[in-house]
Amino acid sequence: MSIEVRNLVKSFEDKKIIDNISFKVDDGEVLAIVGFSGSGKSTVLKLISGLIPYDSGEIITSEGDIAMVFQYSALFDSLNVFDNISFALQERKELKHKYSKEDLKEIVAQKLELVGLKGIENKFPSELSGGMQKRVSFARAIVTEPNSILYDEPTAGLDPMSSTLIEDYIVRLRNELNAASIVVTHQMSTITRTADRVIMLYNGKIVFEGTPTQMLQQDTPYTKQFVTASLDGPMQMKA
Repeated sequence: MSIEVRNLVKSFEDKKIIDNISFKVDDGEVLAIVGFSGSGKSTVLKLISGLIPYDSGEIITSEGDIAMVFQYSALFDSLNVFDNISFALQERKELKHKYSKEDLKEIVAQKLELVGLKGIENKFPSELSGGMQKRVSFARAIVTEPNSILYDEPTAGLDPMSSTLIEDYIVRLRNELNAASIVVTHQMSTITRTADRVIMLYNGKIVFEGTPTQMLQQDTPYTKQFVTASLDGPMQMKA
């Protein structure tokens, strides 16, 4: 079991953003975390990755790296693709003396090929489309062979064809690495194409857990409102 969250709580000032949630993600499984804006989805990823501390509860992960793919790629504009992807291998204390320049070239080429981008090592982010930047961020995330991958709105801002391509790569990377993957999203296509299970958050609590098929059946007021994007239902948008 690569990721287990137990009774997790996180507040900012006096507002409880994550309110005693628990879930598990196994190796080779993709969990989608869904919900309206402000429901706490991205906060969960930040807590699991250690970007912010949690107030109480427990996060248990298998040994190995946890990779995070950010919503807007977050590539270094001043670095070319090669240096963006190999950044962790060149800069992390425990890795920076492990690989020769030739090793790095081979690793970067392998990762680029895995995400369908060959021969662009010398290009800069400004020379790439949004979809290509996203795929480069995937290659950067998996360069350390992580056993867990966290995706924050991976198809945000992309056209439908690019979104489909990114969704296919999420599944491919899960299969290639047998990684436990969590995808934060609000897009139905991403949920149905990539996820094995879904949890829905509202007011920091889990209000639904099941498969994408079960969610699409709209058997609860929460799933019905989310799937139909209705303003009527138990979930209210915050001002």
